[in-house]
Amino acid sequence: MPAGNGGRSRSKRPSMFEVARLAGVSHQTVSRVINNSKDVSPATRIKVQQAIRKLGYRPSNSARALASSRSRTIGLVAGGVSLFGPVSSITAIETVARSHGLFMSVMMVDESACTLAGFQELCGTFLEQNVDAFIFLTPTDTMFQAACQVEVSQPRVIVTSTHGITSVEEALSRRRGEGRIAMTGIDQWGAVQRLARLLVSRGHRRVLYMAGPSQWRDASTRLASWKVACARCRIRTAVVHARSWEAGESYTLMNHLIDQRGMSGTSLPSAVVTANDNQAVGVARSLQEHGIRIPSDISLVGFDDVPTVDNMFPPLATVRPRFEDLGVATMRQVLALLHQGQPVDFPVTHHGVGLIQADVIQRRSLGYAVERI
Repeated sequence: MPAGNGGRSRSKRPSMFEVARLAGVSHQTVSRVINNSKDVSPATRIKVQQAIRKLGYRPSNSARALASSRSRTIGLVAGGVSLFGPVSSITAIETVARSHGLFMSVMMVDESACTLAGFQELCGTFLEQNVDAFIFLTPTDTMFQAACQVEVSQPRVIVTSTHGITSVEEALSRRRGEGRIAMTGIDQWGAVQRLARLLVSRGHRRVLYMAGPSQWRDASTRLASWKVACARCRIRTAVVHARSWEAGESYTLMNHLIDQRGMSGTSLPSAVVTANDNQAVGVARSLQEHGIRIPSDISLVGFDDVPTVDNMFPPLATVRPRFEDLGVATMRQVLALLHQGQPVDFPVTHHGVGLIQADVIQRRSLGYAVERI
């Protein structure tokens, strides 16, 4: 539809040359402003930005890539996407990227079956897109090792846990590629230490711990911290090892434990701590079916604070990792590696991994220790 006074069609996209004319500068200057070049005076930058807003100009990503030798695209390879934590972090990463005019290209992988060759092939697909940097969400040791060893020259940020079958130091010693590297994660170690102190403050000295699958670095970190915390706090603990994060398995394991102790006449512990909330749901079902009340007879604590556990009966005490903050920090580290900001000042760093806090959430499933059932 024609605009008044013979103006341009309203459906026509404004061009960089129109912005330049309105601002009274060259189109090269407009390009420098769009690409955040330092070679533009503050006054000129303001004039160009005002013209961009007035015309509603949106730069072409391909044009920006040609001008800056960057695609403004970040390649993200993620495992564990069936679980709450990785999905929450990815959402935050994408939001921050979009706010900086960057695009995310995402590939999901099977975290248990990932190989270095497969990982290299995925990254090759990203390299064909000329991505500026990589983000790797690596929940398992297999993925973590591949993320360190893959041959890429672009900067990479690896989201991982501090402990696992393969240490951070060992994985980095096998690193390939030339790009700079940063690592981010959740301070799960510190959260477990605080949880143990809270349990002791409520009189719990005999606690069952249900560990997660050993190939997951989160499970390794939580278990290692739990063992240290129990030694420090003089908590007597038994550890049950699950092969998955699923409620069905934890339900079966807890049923077996209750039956086993019933036959031997051994009393149950005063509390059960699980390595994630799904496991806590299965444990809660088993306890309730056996007529064991939470927390009157036994306390229960999970990990992750997934949606709905605050509406369990009773509401589940748990640990709440700040997954969204992790996503934001991860993307800020990418920007820093691309010289578009300062690195994150993490409150805690272990083994070279910058860590975001996790909070212990007290709810009614955690009571005071009682004389044994």
